[in-house]
Amino acid sequence: QVRLEESGGGSVQAGGSLSLSCAASGPISGTGAMGWFRQAPGKEREFVAALWWSTEMTLYTDSVKGRFAIFRDRTKTRVYLQMNSLKPEDTAVYYCAGAHGVSRYRDIGAMGKYDYWGQGTQVTVSS
Repeated sequence: QVRLEESGGGSVQAGGSLSLSCAASGPISGTGAMGWFRQAPGKEREFVAALWWSTEMTLYTDSVKGRFAIFRDRTKTRVYLQMNSLKPEDTAVYYCAGAHGVSRYRDIGAMGKYDYWGQGTQVTVSS
């Protein structure tokens, strides 16, 4: 079982930037995906961004397009979420997640496809 550990959360003013990091305890399946999800107080967990491991194709929810970027490092055991132009509505606990196998690009945004999750890291954006 691969374990994931997030880091990099914190507090920032609106318009600022934060970078989240997710470290995997082992190699990530070449047929899988890595994603970031978030959950704001009183709301359901939602998809933010994902990276299809074999092709490095990415997918973003509309509200973060052009502001957030997901990418991995050369070791392929760490994935990042660079968040720019942050807004108060981005405030949430951010979770890193991994999927063993995703056969279709469009499925990398589906929460049910993810098999293992990190503990989450808090991101707070003040106005």
